[in-house]
Amino acid sequence: MANERILVIEDEEAIRELVVLALESAGYHTVMSAANGEDGLKLAQVHLPDLVILDLMLPGIDGLDVCRQLKNNELTKAIPVIILSAKSDESDVVLGLELGAADYVTKPFSRKILVARVRAQLRQLSEQEDSSEKRHNGLVINDELHSAKLNGENLELTYSEFAIMKLFAAHPGRVFTRNQIINRVKGDGYPVTERAIDVQIVNLRRKLGEWGANIDTVRGVGYRLKSGI
Repeated sequence: MANERILVIEDEEAIRELVVLALESAGYHTVMSAANGEDGLKLAQVHLPDLVILDLMLPGIDGLDVCRQLKNNELTKAIPVIILSAKSDESDVVLGLELGAADYVTKPFSRKILVARVRAQLRQLSEQEDSSEKRHNGLVINDELHSAKLNGENLELTYSEFAIMKLFAAHPGRVFTRNQIINRVKGDGYPVTERAIDVQIVNLRRKLGEWGANIDTVRGVGYRLKSGI
């Protein structure tokens, strides 16, 4: 839980602080916040949080447009969004969900319910990551057997290379920064440099041969496995 990053986009200071405090009290140590849509979008693109909590009635760019932009951006489209809004009409809820939001919580809200919804979304991501077998266009990653095969042939991967490939395969299309890869693979605070991740990606691509082209470098951000393969 401590490694997960959450971004709160809410213009009302009292509510923003309440949400941040509720999340921190629940054990989420990296909680960022923004008071408007423009700043929220910038933070999302730079820090690539694991989850976004989004108000709809924001100054400038409204929440629906923020959600739309997040879901139309290759860097951020895989990030789950929980809408937190006083707009409780069925049409507002439906529109938010149709734009790609994962959940919709109406104000006034219960701190416990909001935290439970956050945990549910993050648990779903974790379960996708932890599922025993993942398949992508001839690549098979089996966590239970700790095996990796490409077109039926065994791949000789190191522990770290296997963990990176498992992470990518669980979240195709999602961009991970080098620091996020270190935290997910080694744990928070592990003494590994970001340059070491670059070296491991090079080694992975070499071992994967032509298939290695499916691991994208997102310049200035990190790496991802292409979606739709």
